[in-house]
Amino acid sequence: MFKSFYPYEHVDSVHVIDYRKLYNMGYKGIIFDIDNTLVHHGENSNPAVDQLFKDIHQIGLKTILLSNNCDERIESFLKNIDVPFISNANKPKTDNYYKAVRMLDINVTEAVMVGDQLFTDIYGANSCRMPNILVNYMRYDDEEKIGIRRHVEKSLLSLYKKNKSYQNRLGDIQLKG
Repeated sequence: MFKSFYPYEHVDSVHVIDYRKLYNMGYKGIIFDIDNTLVHHGENSNPAVDQLFKDIHQIGLKTILLSNNCDERIESFLKNIDVPFISNANKPKTDNYYKAVRMLDINVTEAVMVGDQLFTDIYGANSCRMPNILVNYMRYDDEEKIGIRRHVEKSLLSLYKKNKSYQNRLGDIQLKG
């Protein structure tokens, strides 16, 4: 039962993923969550994220944002990035995961979902049999309080770490050095 929440990979951030390696493995598109995945909750993109998207596109990967946020939030985030998006995605329901791959004109097996939440991003991707990468959610250094869902996620991740057969299903996809 818990395996539905287990990511294919678990990394620190979107900036340590080797996107070229994913491309060389045959993946054609990356589906990103926004808040606490790419930037802190509610923040707009920043130069590092803008550059990340440029680098990903230069490799040849397509990108799309899949967010439970409204259009205005996503459009504000995308000030310097030109990518399609699906708002009010109702994750973890699978309809918009499938819509995202159709919009990218690829198959589910050619996409990788990248997000920070087991109960939305990862569970939804797993429900579609879509490869996925969990990134540690972004927090400010002085942020102490976390929600109940994050505590439950922490417990599930502890189980995930004990079950080696579910880890590193994409291989070693972290940048070196």
